[in-house]
Amino acid sequence: MSCPCCRSENVANRKRRTSLDYRIYYCNSCKRQFNDRTGTPFNDLQFPTDIVLLAVLWRLRYKLGFRDVAELLLERGFEVSYETIRVWEFRFAPLVSKNLRARRRGRAGLSWYLDETYVKVNARWCYLYRAIDRAGNLLDSMLSEKRDKYAARRFLRRLLQNTKQRPLRLTTDKHPAYAKAIRWIVGRKVLHRHNRYLNNRMEQDHRHIKQRYYPMLGFKRFDSVSRFCTVLSELRSPIKIMPS
Repeated sequence: MSCPCCRSENVANRKRRTSLDYRIYYCNSCKRQFNDRTGTPFNDLQFPTDIVLLAVLWRLRYKLGFRDVAELLLERGFEVSYETIRVWEFRFAPLVSKNLRARRRGRAGLSWYLDETYVKVNARWCYLYRAIDRAGNLLDSMLSEKRDKYAARRFLRRLLQNTKQRPLRLTTDKHPAYAKAIRWIVGRKVLHRHNRYLNNRMEQDHRHIKQRYYPMLGFKRFDSVSRFCTVLSELRSPIKIMPS
């Protein structure tokens, strides 16, 4: 255990603990006290870290509203308002997404499937671009206000940056923006297949987004939708093993 202030390893363990039962340490170099959560995004919370992350995962993984999650926590002895759970989702959903993205980095296959689906934001239709490989592993997702060649190029750049590799095959629908964007960003050596029947794998993968979108009251802000859809895609796409 090192000190989060001066990074010194000359620390001592105190006998007493915090109110949330976290261990307290004392740094002999900078003469400061700290605990297990000091220097982390969870330091100022009044609830245990595992309870906060559990509430965020319940909210994102299942068809639950903020009040539903608050009721589930109340049954477990934690009285939390639904507005607090909303704040937790705003703060820690990007952290969950970042950790899941780091776990699957470099595990993409060589055959990619790209497509977009519609998401309504404040009475306006936006486009959620998503990409998976042949095994069904999520590669990346991006919410865009427009569906054009510039959005397709931006999404392909993100794919290459996140996966750190280039595919051998790319399957899309017959939207003309993909052909030019693939030649411009990925290159001419990739095999581009644009048949709607070959892309049924991607169409079926859109189902979990639709299943969460329809029961909700709708989205009001673009950044909130982008954050929610990104984390939802990460949670709904466990890493699978490519067939031999």
